[in-house]
Amino acid sequence: MEDSVKQFQERLVEVEIEAENLLLARHQLVENDRVRNGNREALTALRKKARTTKTSVPSPFEAIMKEIEGATSRPLVKEVCATCGNHDSTEKTWMTFPGTDVFARIPFHAAHTILERDQAQLDLDAKKLQSYVKEKSFLISEKGVLADKISPGVLRSLVTLTDKPK
Repeated sequence: MEDSVKQFQERLVEVEIEAENLLLARHQLVENDRVRNGNREALTALRKKARTTKTSVPSPFEAIMKEIEGATSRPLVKEVCATCGNHDSTEKTWMTFPGTDVFARIPFHAAHTILERDQAQLDLDAKKLQSYVKEKSFLISEKGVLADKISPGVLRSLVTLTDKPK
């Protein structure tokens, strides 16, 4: 009897540890989403300032085709930033760096490049955390409900046990 109680305690401790890891991962996922939303808002503000959208800037192929039709003295390929568009990319803009209270005035192109790189990394981290949460949830469910291991009547009696003074 004592061995089965120890096994039960060990399984219970394992489930509690896994559940704690699951809760920590969910909390990290919420924090990650908060930062991602902030980056998304900042990128939208930069696009508004440059008067561009994700699809308003012509693709490099379109730029090549327009230049082929024109004079041949110009370069064949012209780099067009999807966020900057025709906006002056050297114009300075204020930016605060993640995790700090430091504001810096950096070029427009550098600001949105940093934000886009951070956004891509945050998206990757979010996908990893989501798969981790799914894995931990599955693991906890696989360890089973207590009713599968102990009959519901015994479990109910364990929960309702009270000490009565003699």
